[in-house]
Amino acid sequence: MDLIKLDGIRYEIGEETIIDGLSFGAGAEQFVSIIGPSGCGKSTLLRIIAGLIPPTAGRALFNGRRIDKPRKELSFVFQDFALLPWLTNRENVMLGLSSSGLDDEKKSDKAGAMLREFGLGGSEDEYPNALSGGMKQRVGLARALVLEPEVLLMDEPFSALDELTANAMRREVLETLRTRNMSVRLVIMVTHNVEEAVLMSDRVVVLSDKPTKLKEIKSIRIKQPRNRKGGEFGRAVDDIYAKLASKR
Repeated sequence: MDLIKLDGIRYEIGEETIIDGLSFGAGAEQFVSIIGPSGCGKSTLLRIIAGLIPPTAGRALFNGRRIDKPRKELSFVFQDFALLPWLTNRENVMLGLSSSGLDDEKKSDKAGAMLREFGLGGSEDEYPNALSGGMKQRVGLARALVLEPEVLLMDEPFSALDELTANAMRREVLETLRTRNMSVRLVIMVTHNVEEAVLMSDRVVVLSDKPTKLKEIKSIRIKQPRNRKGGEFGRAVDDIYAKLASKR
């Protein structure tokens, strides 16, 4: 059974159709990337999955139940870190526990442990403006994961970073999700970077331009960690570029 299932998702702004009848499913133990032309509604689709905005028509389902509001099982990582500068890093992560029912001491302990999991021990009580971009995104990831969600939704999480830092963060995220005791069973990531999608994903959902439809779901069966210079990697990248460029 799919953890996340989209059934005929349609989204309109005024008289303009942004997403037009989009359907696909994503199951457990998968890393799924969503890629498509700029402005095609990728981030909008992710917010529909997260329950942050409702579709005009169709349904987004989690474990067979309609998603009509944010749920603790679904966590969101924003492109621009979305950290509150007047809160410490610990306090920013504690925001992820606001609906947990834990008391403040337990929230603080759990937030500190998650920051240490991401290599930020000693920075718990500093403020985000003292951190580099990569460290800020680690705080954002810690906040998303502290509530132990089943589904992690990421909206271009590395696009605000320089490429060297982004590469290090991609490796770190994959290692954290695949080799440590994390609750996450499914990752859905929006990206505009084809190589990033092939590097990280088990499946890549390729979307058309507006009104957005599903073009293809491409499976990536290359063993991790993946070699960007390998022939199979290059062929997968070329296939996705070709599909993005095609009119069909």
